[in-house]
Amino acid sequence: MPIAIIKAGGKQYVATPGKKIQIEKIEGNEGDSVDFEVLLFSDDKGENVEIGKPALTKKVSAKIVKQFRGKKIDIIKFKSKVRYKRVKGHRQHYTQVEITRI
Repeated sequence: MPIAIIKAGGKQYVATPGKKIQIEKIEGNEGDSVDFEVLLFSDDKGENVEIGKPALTKKVSAKIVKQFRGKKIDIIKFKSKVRYKRVKGHRQHYTQVEITRI
């Protein structure tokens, strides 16, 4: 099974056909197809490895499975003895994609 390292949202992910990965939010609706740039590509046996400088001309195609938000994170600021406390919440937006073709 071929393996590729792709770049999405400033992070790098290992992609193989049929794998579902969770990345930072990208624009698009469920069922849309997206392409990612390939930084590294390896064939089935791992004998031929291509490394891009910085990217290869190959593309990885994926299908958007769902758009969702992650768990809530509480951000708390507190200063003792001065009665100062601030609480704020944050939920990160994510996109789940399924790799269809390398």
